[in-house]
Amino acid sequence: MKKIAVSNVRTRRLQADDRRYLWHPFTQQQDWEKERPLIIERGQGVYLEDSEGRRYLDGVSSIWVNLHGHRKPALNRALTAQLGRIAHSTMLGISNPPAIALAKKLVRLAPAGLSRVFYSDNGSTAVEVALKMAFQYWRYQGEEGANKTKFLHLGQAYHGDTLGAVGVGGIPLFHERYTPLLVPSYEAHAPYCYRCPLGLSLPGCRIACADSVADILKRHHAEIAAVIVEPLLLAAGGMLVQPRGYLTKLRRLCTEYHALLIADEVATGFGRTGTMFACEHERVKPDLMAVSKGLTGGYMPLAATLTTERVYRAFYGRYDEFKTFFHGHSYTGNPLGCAVALANLEVFERERTLEKLQPKIQALQRWLTPLEQLPHVGDIRQLGFVVGIELVRDRASKNTYPLSERVGHRVAEETRRLGMLIRPLGNVIVLMPPLSTSLKELRQMVEILKQAITTVTGGPGQSHSVV
Repeated sequence: MKKIAVSNVRTRRLQADDRRYLWHPFTQQQDWEKERPLIIERGQGVYLEDSEGRRYLDGVSSIWVNLHGHRKPALNRALTAQLGRIAHSTMLGISNPPAIALAKKLVRLAPAGLSRVFYSDNGSTAVEVALKMAFQYWRYQGEEGANKTKFLHLGQAYHGDTLGAVGVGGIPLFHERYTPLLVPSYEAHAPYCYRCPLGLSLPGCRIACADSVADILKRHHAEIAAVIVEPLLLAAGGMLVQPRGYLTKLRRLCTEYHALLIADEVATGFGRTGTMFACEHERVKPDLMAVSKGLTGGYMPLAATLTTERVYRAFYGRYDEFKTFFHGHSYTGNPLGCAVALANLEVFERERTLEKLQPKIQALQRWLTPLEQLPHVGDIRQLGFVVGIELVRDRASKNTYPLSERVGHRVAEETRRLGMLIRPLGNVIVLMPPLSTSLKELRQMVEILKQAITTVTGGPGQSHSVV
């Protein structure tokens, strides 16, 4: 009892200090400061443990980064071994073995044609690098590239929070207020099959949602340096799964209209969709690819932008031509991050992670099917080990819940009470467990989701009162 009491006192002190000193991401602090923050102190496998010893299933891989579970011995050993050598050294003018080895490994795993690796710190900066590379590439292409200063993105797209990445974002709630700071970008309709903006449905639609991209490229290709897209999935936009063939069509359009294709694989890379990279599903070869999140298995901040030899060679020149790519970060190619990323990729090979994932993906699909009968579940979108469950007030009309009712947040609170942590996207409940999740743990996660959704939304035609 004394140990529990001490733990409670310590937790209250941590909560008070959090409310007093911290500013959390994507959080309304006025609400936060009324709550008792959950303090996560430990992790093991697919479980997280709070400061009072309670355990929770990690239902969103600690925001889409963890792959092989917390405290994975092989990753721990890689970090410890690298710490015995050096924690960090700059890549400005020198190099280091882990960064070199990881670059070689990434090129081997990436879609064919991607042959060069540029390191940065996180998904936003990886995208920022890709945008700047694409822009500068066209500066060196003579008359054809003279006016290619803009980009094309999809509505409901999210590519990060730095200003370049915000400029190619399509979620008004996140991006609209920063408009005066941004370089203009063209926006095409998002492929949102459940709420198709064209009023069409698969398969008869023949992927008409891509016509918006084609129309913009046809009219403005002389101004467009690149098209940026999350392959197969608009993640933060609501886990919107693109129809099969959409990405292939974008690749064809970019080739036809002489625009580079940037694949943002920050959320979709490293097994999340069932293949190492989402581009593999349609054998698409992008001109640039941004990766982060799962790159280190959820251990260290690290990102990379991969590109082709054609883009790389455009920056070649005499010193006094100043074709250099003037971009860098203090922690570029950090040896600790690169060492654990290498170990992460070795786990994929040694443990046959992708092979073992396939039956789990099929089981997840089976277990999710009964949730389609819940009266306030409008749509279930699954791509590999990524799930988005869109909740609606009325299924027949697809009328949504007002955001002020915070239905997604309330479901997340209920799953927490039941022993699982998730982070919703408005009215879309997200399940993205670590790839190492066992079938038993996976089934438990789905059961918790079902129970939480039922508790919060109530029976047919009604929802519980707002809390």
